[in-house]
Amino acid sequence: MDYHLLGLILSFLFNGTKVLAGYPIWWSLALGQQYSSLGSQPLLCGSIPGLVPKQLRFCRNYIEIMPSVAEGVKLGIQECQHQFRGRRWNCTTIEHSLAIFGPVLDKATRESAFVHAIASAGVAFAVTRSCAEGTSTICGCDSHHKGPPGDGWKWGGCSEDADFGVLVSREFADARENRPDARSAMNRHNNEAGRTTILDHMHLKCKCHGLSGSCEVKTCWWAQPDFRAIGDYLKDKYDSASEMVVEKHRESRGWVETLRAKYALFKPPTERDLVYYENSPNFCEPNPETGSFGTRDRTCNVTSHGIDGCDLLCCGRGHNTRTEKRKEKCHCIFHWCCYVSCQECTRVYDVHTCK
Repeated sequence: MDYHLLGLILSFLFNGTKVLAGYPIWWSLALGQQYSSLGSQPLLCGSIPGLVPKQLRFCRNYIEIMPSVAEGVKLGIQECQHQFRGRRWNCTTIEHSLAIFGPVLDKATRESAFVHAIASAGVAFAVTRSCAEGTSTICGCDSHHKGPPGDGWKWGGCSEDADFGVLVSREFADARENRPDARSAMNRHNNEAGRTTILDHMHLKCKCHGLSGSCEVKTCWWAQPDFRAIGDYLKDKYDSASEMVVEKHRESRGWVETLRAKYALFKPPTERDLVYYENSPNFCEPNPETGSFGTRDRTCNVTSHGIDGCDLLCCGRGHNTRTEKRKEKCHCIFHWCCYVSCQECTRVYDVHTCK
């Protein structure tokens, strides 16, 4: 057991009160016991931690789509971990904490911007997919955006109603972001950027019908992309995120904080861009205050000059190398008809980890 890592996790847990102040702790629905029991036990809205009154009302009124909301957050977390797998911060979650990312999201950083965007996109995506699959009685296929068919094809199948999924994500995820402060403004913007990505990537998906695949008739429907395409796009937006500054304005309801682009010479961010206004830590060393787990013992790519390479990922501390034997299928032969037989080979690989 890595006692250093265990100590860091315990430190995060014991300092949880500070972390939970402005945290979307309902995301914890996507991890642990509550998530694993979604398919077998009724969901009790009152048992979901961190719901504000508007979210609680939504949950009780539309209980049948709440498993899709949880599935969407789970999808967002998994995509975050894929996109950042070679970064110093790799989207680590803490299994038994309501603040599932630890203190990392306390700061208004690029990382916070990406997580909010991908989670909101995940909720919209999962709800939309669930409706198209017929798992809910309050939604279904989209019949509003069809228009006339094109040359050589006609409408068919079930067009996915992304507008409904986006509406659910907006109503539920943004319900707690109604404070007149800069962080709520940032979260709302990034949530919407994630959802807009879903709408922007909707495309026609078609299927051919006819003898021997002749495609005499082609039916098409609106479909969402693979969620990986959403993750790739938002990861590019993370890399080019716009740094903002906080401004205060006096309004009838009191002081209100808004965001303005820090550098006037740069093009101002659009609704599709991610925004942040605090710098990220370097994530090189463990730090309970920032939520950094450090990069010690992380696997690095010795041939890469990028952030996943041993020089950058290990923060100049150097790396260790060990050999590892792996059993793999090899010398595979296709037999007519129709199966493949393979031998099992043992191969030796070099594995490089940060000091």
